[in-house]
Amino acid sequence: MARSTIDEVGISTLENLSVADRLNDWMFDSIRPFTKGRILEIGSGIGNISSCFIKNGIPLCVSDYSDHYCDYLDNKFANEKLVGGVFQIDLADTDFETRYNSLIGQFDTVFALNVVEHIKDDQLAIENCKKLLAIGGHLIILVPAWQLLYNGFDKELEHFRRYTRHSISDVFQSQHLKILKTWYFNLAGILGWFVSGTILRKKTLPAGQLSFYNKLVPFFRVADRITFNQVGLSVIIVGKKQA
Repeated sequence: MARSTIDEVGISTLENLSVADRLNDWMFDSIRPFTKGRILEIGSGIGNISSCFIKNGIPLCVSDYSDHYCDYLDNKFANEKLVGGVFQIDLADTDFETRYNSLIGQFDTVFALNVVEHIKDDQLAIENCKKLLAIGGHLIILVPAWQLLYNGFDKELEHFRRYTRHSISDVFQSQHLKILKTWYFNLAGILGWFVSGTILRKKTLPAGQLSFYNKLVPFFRVADRITFNQVGLSVIIVGKKQA
């Protein structure tokens, strides 16, 4: 697939998600208790989740692999004092420590939501995230769950895989990260993902469907709580860098 096509699909998806404010707030609320100190977001895109931090008065640094998104973030947050920097970071870089020497060990929290599934060598991606952390720092990762749900959406977005709590935990453990918590997120999203991406074979998330879903997020949050986060469209893991 041509890179321009991938970018078009990615941008379209992020723009559709930008109006899903309740969904973005839900993701933010889910990871917020585990954030601390100097925070870095990996794969900020067009700043959907970054904006949730800013709205809540929490400073952070943002980053992305794409120069297009970095330019977008530079413009969007040019006058935002809570954004401490915009960095272009490639988690797949095999010479990560040399290229990003000034960032090594500089953050108390690194989080990446819907990023690691785009990287073929996910162990390298987690290893490089860990390098950015200070000792005792937290790494928070959200990735799509259940390989059974892999469909046209995943292919168009260039996802290499989907995960379970067990499989993403294995990746963390391989990098000697202490696992603090893992849980599934967004039970209700499974139906829409399966119907649109598997049955109807759509290639991008429909804006109308996301808008409708967004209105119902308060009920979906309750559904996750009453099912104890045992199943969901995504899985979240929090790990700690030890000495």
